[in-house]
Amino acid sequence: MIPKPLHAYKAVFFDVGDTLMTIPASQTIMRQYLADRSLRRDEERVGRLFTEAFRLFYYGRQVDAYEPCTPESDRAFWMKLYRYILEKLGVHEERWTDEQIDDCCRGMYELFTGPQPYRLFDDVKESVEALKQRGFRLGIISNFAPTLTDILRHQGILHHFDPVIVSTEVGLEKPDPAIFHLALERSGLAASDILYVGDHDTNDIWAPAQAGIDAVKIKRYDYHSGAGIHSLLELLA
Repeated sequence: MIPKPLHAYKAVFFDVGDTLMTIPASQTIMRQYLADRSLRRDEERVGRLFTEAFRLFYYGRQVDAYEPCTPESDRAFWMKLYRYILEKLGVHEERWTDEQIDDCCRGMYELFTGPQPYRLFDDVKESVEALKQRGFRLGIISNFAPTLTDILRHQGILHHFDPVIVSTEVGLEKPDPAIFHLALERSGLAASDILYVGDHDTNDIWAPAQAGIDAVKIKRYDYHSGAGIHSLLELLA
């Protein structure tokens, strides 16, 4: 599954969301957040809509032109996604005003960009530590809110990674290959020295290839299709 033997690389760089960490209780957290605001809906329905919205707005979106990425554009993207969920849950039938909807969406954005809901996948710490012990340099290239470094620090793994390139901090967003060229510039490595690991076909496989970087897909969920690995431990096999 890996283009070259692992020892042929000097570094392994990673995506973060759904590659290194996830929010395992996202539907429970969202259901409770909405219930606290008197919008009581079945947890399974909330979870189904969250998955539907994420696949529609993130995995299914078409990128025609690369636009600058900012904290404001990131917030706007997620506000749009959360509004979609609320509308599907029938907030208009509950007579919510646009102001109430926006306030709820802002609250969910703050909640899901904070450190508390996130958990590392079970294979992450072992794999990261083993790669470091084998002498690999590790880095991160991620589309994320500016809170990512705080989340990684909270998870106890930030110190393993250099560089840490976050879209909202550098103004570039995957799948723009420019963010991978920036990673090469900051790391001082050649493209052939790096293996990149991520879960998204366009952002994490196609985009690094445009910068000459080999990539392997990690398939954390049933809806992840195609060739790839299911655990970071497979890199070490």
